[in-house]
Amino acid sequence: MSLENLNAIEARRQALLGQIRTAEAAVRAGLHTHGFGNAARAHLERAMAHINEAYIAINETKAIRTVPQLVDDLNRIQQVMDDVQRRKSQPI
Repeated sequence: MSLENLNAIEARRQALLGQIRTAEAAVRAGLHTHGFGNAARAHLERAMAHINEAYIAINETKAIRTVPQLVDDLNRIQQVMDDVQRRKSQPI
């Protein structure tokens, strides 16, 4: 691959990273906006996880999680959190 091609690829990568940083800032701002309920917050948190994974996918050369793997991991984490909440709210 020529130096020109490598420079073009790097320029596109940097542009994409800039877009990801913009998306991250927007989602973070949304996370600090209250009054839209738990469902909206859950979607924003999931969006943030996807943004973080995209950043990793662009910057890492090693194998990364696929979208279905990420979703499965997030679902398992949510189930554990829900179980903890249920246990906390049960009378002793």
